[in-house]
Amino acid sequence: MEYGSGGGSAGSGGDPEGSDSRRKKRYHRHTAHQIQRLEGMFKECPHPDEKQRMLLSRELGLAPRQIKFWFQNRRTQMKAQHERADNCALRVENDKIRCENIAIREALKNVICPSCGGPPIGEDSYFDEQKLRVENAHLKEELDRVSSIAAKHIGRPISQLPPVQPVHISSLDLSMGSFGGQGMGSGPSLDLDLLPGSSSSIPIMPFQGTGISDMDKSLMADVAENAMVELLRLLQTNEPLWMKSSTDGRDVLNLESYERIFPRSSRHFESPNVRIEASRDSGVVIMNSLALVDMFMDSNKWMELFSTIVSSARTLEVLSSPMMGGHSGSLQLIYAELQVLSPLVPTREFCFLRYCQQIEQGSWAIVDVSYDFPRDIQFAFQNPSHRLPSGCLIQDMPNGYSKVTWLEHVEIEDRTPTHRLYRDLIHRGLAFGAERWLATLQRMCERFACLMVKGTSTRDLGGVIPSPDGKSSMMKLAQRMVNSFCTSISTSNGHRWTTLSGTNEVGVRVTIHKNTDPGQPNGVVLSAATTIWLPVSPQNVFDFFRDERTRPQWDVLSNGNAVQEVAHIANGPHPGNCISVLRAFNTSQNNMLILQESCIDSSGALVVYCPVDLPAINIAMSGEDPSYIPLLPSGFSISPDGRTEQGDGAGASSSSGRSGGSLVTVVFQILVSSLPSAKLNLESVTTVNNLIGNTVQQIRTALNCPTTTNS
Repeated sequence: MEYGSGGGSAGSGGDPEGSDSRRKKRYHRHTAHQIQRLEGMFKECPHPDEKQRMLLSRELGLAPRQIKFWFQNRRTQMKAQHERADNCALRVENDKIRCENIAIREALKNVICPSCGGPPIGEDSYFDEQKLRVENAHLKEELDRVSSIAAKHIGRPISQLPPVQPVHISSLDLSMGSFGGQGMGSGPSLDLDLLPGSSSSIPIMPFQGTGISDMDKSLMADVAENAMVELLRLLQTNEPLWMKSSTDGRDVLNLESYERIFPRSSRHFESPNVRIEASRDSGVVIMNSLALVDMFMDSNKWMELFSTIVSSARTLEVLSSPMMGGHSGSLQLIYAELQVLSPLVPTREFCFLRYCQQIEQGSWAIVDVSYDFPRDIQFAFQNPSHRLPSGCLIQDMPNGYSKVTWLEHVEIEDRTPTHRLYRDLIHRGLAFGAERWLATLQRMCERFACLMVKGTSTRDLGGVIPSPDGKSSMMKLAQRMVNSFCTSISTSNGHRWTTLSGTNEVGVRVTIHKNTDPGQPNGVVLSAATTIWLPVSPQNVFDFFRDERTRPQWDVLSNGNAVQEVAHIANGPHPGNCISVLRAFNTSQNNMLILQESCIDSSGALVVYCPVDLPAINIAMSGEDPSYIPLLPSGFSISPDGRTEQGDGAGASSSSGRSGGSLVTVVFQILVSSLPSAKLNLESVTTVNNLIGNTVQQIRTALNCPTTTNS
């Protein structure tokens, strides 16, 4: 434990504040025996008298005031738990009323006249809406009254309840069961208000206010410190904790040695379908440690840095922060959803503590660990996952770079079977493993380094982008396009996908949402995606998609017209990591260009593109703020299939024991209507389904892949 001992020596060298902090922690922390004895006494007598407190103080070696304050805090905690239970009951009752209200509204839409079979004659929609508004106002007044009463007992205001998810009563599920992509006609329209996730692209957070007591914060600090010790041990020790895989040379955790060194009383999940995923990787990153720590400790920057992995992140509460600034000693409670860029893989939800500590000068460690909340405030996760001590060790290098050693260690409960296409990639720990995190970090830091370079290059810019400000603006626009693309594939709570029958074995999955945010086209957007397996290496598939010469072979919207690259910005040393502005030949839309970003690393690749009109591109190229340029991206996500056997397709190659097969997710987005209140017509679903089917067929033909692959 070189770094652990280094941190100790650094802290003991004449630092009065550090020594005061250590004395304070020792003063307030009780031993396990003391807590067990106090808890036993509390069960027998929650209000001990002075004589009983004196006996306890002699028995446990604590001051009588400590005994008195412990019982006071414990009674306060017990009272808060009861009040939280009452509050949860009120929330359940309120949600029930809301659901009943929605169900009644839907039933009223289908009411028919018993005499003629037609709709009943009643008041017009305006008065119906006014009646609902009055009813909602009464419900809100009742909720405010109950909240004020509960707030008086709790002693603090209660956060507003999260909106209840609308009831899923969509005709899309009923009418699409045998959809084959032809002969649909216009068909009935779909009410967007009945589709979960259609009202907003932001997922509903499962937890709005923590209400964490001081005692809970103290326990969280202990959990975080113990997790830091475990993390450093796992990062700095090889055998017997880690062994080299005989198939691909990756580090594999020896679970027997791990459980012997770090015993746990019980598993977090009781289901038999629980798996442990553990992986470790290290590499050099083009960024210093302070800059990396700053991004990791800001959940918004962290989500931006890992936009291909983190679909949602939010700091629920800052539990402790250093008095003198900086990040060493900072402890946060964070909620995050992690994703694979395919609608076939559900997101993983975590609520975890993030603790940062400076080990020594130029060396930092950041640990994430899930915290077991009491059952009365457990989160209502769709796909809960438990994060065992995970994180990274960041060490400065003389050239301004950093060496990063990354650890991912999670406990997963498979509530639904993993899709067969992604079974190997996920079960081998590659989909969410340390290698993917580190490869993404290295690629993004190279992108930031290119963004910081102020000099212009005719090779990079093609002479079209006149200034460094124009280059910076174009890179920000492209990054927003990639972020929007990744969000469109997310399977988080804010998105509900419906599967259509299609031309491949997986089928096309669609979802709709209303766009009202600046920087996106206003109106109703239909997103459609499918994933296919190809017996071709990810590198060859990536080269095929990003090469403008082969674009007419797969881009059905180009009608076979060739494209020309008119601007080029490098995003790193790899020639495939770049931003391009493309122009189509022989097209009637001469004022329309294509903005495209392509990137690749060892964990996979992306090719994302979006039509942008010429005036908008000129705004970005001139260096102006591109935040309000509307983007509706489509594209491809490419990842290795995770298999260890050799592939037999064109371009198959093996690296570290992997096959040359690829998993390709094809994504299209279309603006159905510019009116947010519009209804989706099945004609749009037919269009996008045929669009994806034709694209998949052309990809397989161009790459000499059979129509039906044995995946």
